Amino acid sequence: MTDTLPFIAPVHVMVLGIIVIPSLFVVWLSFHASTFGQTARFVGFDNYVRVLSDTYFWRSLLNTVIIIAAAVHLELLIGLGMALLFAGGLPFQRILLVIVLAPYAISEVTAVAMWRFLFDPDVGPVTVAVRSLGLPPLDWTFVPEHGLALVGLLTIWLHLPFTFIILYAARLAIPKDLYEAGKTDGASAFQLFRNITLPLLMPAMLIAVLFRYIFAFRLFSEVWLMTQGGPARTTEVVAVYLYLEAFRYNSFGTAAATAWIMVIISLLLASGYIWRLRKETAANAH
Repeated sequence: MTDTLPFIAPVHVMVLGIIVIPSLFVVWLSFHASTFGQTARFVGFDNYVRVLSDTYFWRSLLNTVIIIAAAVHLELLIGLGMALLFAGGLPFQRILLVIVLAPYAISEVTAVAMWRFLFDPDVGPVTVAVRSLGLPPLDWTFVPEHGLALVGLLTIWLHLPFTFIILYAARLAIPKDLYEAGKTDGASAFQLFRNITLPLLMPAMLIAVLFRYIFAFRLFSEVWLMTQGGPARTTEVVAVYLYLEAFRYNSFGTAAATAWIMVIISLLLASGYIWRLRKETAANAH
C-alpha cells in the first residue's frame, strides 16, 4: 500500500480538489444568505424553503419533467429501432453510421445556432417548408409550448447517437445461436424480439435511460441558447433557474440550495434505475 501511495495520491488530490471540496462548499453555501459585497449569513433551511415555495422553480421543474418524459423515451424508441435496423443489415451501413453519429461530434452552441436558423419563424428553411404544406410552423419565440417542443427535438437530435450506440453494441453482443434456435422452433420475428432481443437488451436500455435522465435533468445549453427561458420565464428548466438565481439575481445561497435539490432528485432517479438494473442483471444471470 505504501509503495503505491505516491502513484495514486495525485488522483486523490485531484478528486478532493475538483469534486469533494467544491461540493462541501456548495452544501455550506446552501445554508447561508450570500451575495456580492456582503458577508455570508447563516439562515438554516431558509434557502431551501424559498426555492421550494417559488412558483418559478416548480414551473422550471415541470418543464424539465415534460422534456425528460417526452424526449428521453422518444429517443429510446428511435434509438432501439435504429439499432435493430443496423443490426439486421443495411445498404451503405458505414456511411449511414457516420451520419447517425455526426450530431454527437457537433458542439451544442453550433447545433443551437443551426437550429435557430432552420426554425426561424420568418425565414427558416423548415418554417418555409412547413408553411408551403399548409401546416402551422413552430412559433417558438412567442409560444411556450412550441419552445419546449423545439428544445425537446433538439436534445433528441443531439443525444440520439449516445442512446443508439449503447443499444447497437448490446444488440451485436447477443449470440446469433439464440436466434437460430428460435427460428428452428418456429418462432416468428415478433416472438424472437419479445423473448430474446428485448429481455437481453433491457440492461442496456436501463443504462441508456439512466444516463439520459441525468443528462436531461441537467439540461441547460439548449434552453439557454435557444430561448433563455423566455418568453416570460415560461420555458425555463431547473438548470436555467439555478443560473438565473446565481448570476442574474446574485442569490448564491438559493442557487446552491437549488443545486443540491437537483442532486437529490438525480440520486432518487438513479437509485430506482440501479435497483431495476440489478434485478434485470440477476434475472439474466439465472
